[in-house]
Amino acid sequence: MNTYLRKIKKNSKALSPVVASIILIAVTVAVSVVVAAWMGGMSLGLMNNAEQVTASNPVFPTASTVTLTLRNSGASSVTISDEGTIDGTTVDATVPVDESLTIAKGETQVITLTKATPFVAGAQYQLGLVTAKGNTIVYTATYNP
Repeated sequence: MNTYLRKIKKNSKALSPVVASIILIAVTVAVSVVVAAWMGGMSLGLMNNAEQVTASNPVFPTASTVTLTLRNSGASSVTISDEGTIDGTTVDATVPVDESLTIAKGETQVITLTKATPFVAGAQYQLGLVTAKGNTIVYTATYNP
């Protein structure tokens, strides 16, 4: 009988590492779920504040002006600076008289950039605008009169 009791005692000692491993795995899973939920909430908050403005449809009404259509597909309004760039040179950015430099979510706005010198036919120009948050909107257009 003494041998039988030793086997039971020996087996009961082996139970402790198994239980400890299960508890360790459960705690690890619980902590990872909490961290994943926290990071998900944090990234969702950052993504909702992101500015998502795209430029398209360049039109050259004169030899020294170009208009761009800007579309705000983000979750909040975007304000465009009143200065833009053409090939790195700072130029004025203007909108029609009854419009503003703020584009509401889901809306479009036409903005005109005016260059001091005329565009060269067939040349590509890099057009840039900066938002109030400092993000840059860049579009490359070719002048074909």
